[in-house]
Amino acid sequence: MTLRDNEVASQLNRSEYLFLRHISEPCDNSLRVVVEAAIVDRAEVLATNAHPAPLAELRKDAWPIRSKENCSAFELNWNRYVAYLVTEESVGSGGRDEEESYTGRLFRLYTQSHFLDHLSRDTGGHTKRILHYKVICQNHLIDVASYDPPEILLSNRLIRGMLS
Repeated sequence: MTLRDNEVASQLNRSEYLFLRHISEPCDNSLRVVVEAAIVDRAEVLATNAHPAPLAELRKDAWPIRSKENCSAFELNWNRYVAYLVTEESVGSGGRDEEESYTGRLFRLYTQSHFLDHLSRDTGGHTKRILHYKVICQNHLIDVASYDPPEILLSNRLIRGMLS
């Protein structure tokens, strides 16, 4: 299966932005990730008068990115994972990726990556080829290595605040 073959994965990739809302291990070695789509909220201009001049200039004509009522939520479930890594977005976005190869925009499937290199170098006993998925969110980057693709469910309801 490629990402283009899965309509929900395609819809996830067409989102403007994503926010990580929930991550958990429902049972040993399984992973549940819930992300929510977001858009530029042009209904509210960011205030600039409360900030020093350089920051005020950067915020001029800026709008917040928010999940709104019409934004979809996506639940990604891996029945079994090999490894996963959650990185705070601002420190995870500065690496070199020239040697990496992937398809997808916000939901990526890698054929070559630093994460796959790490796993092949530092782990063993694999029974199948490892697949590397990455979810690009505004607040986190989530790398997941597994033998099988995740099940992806779509919800059209706003989920912020509904998860415990």
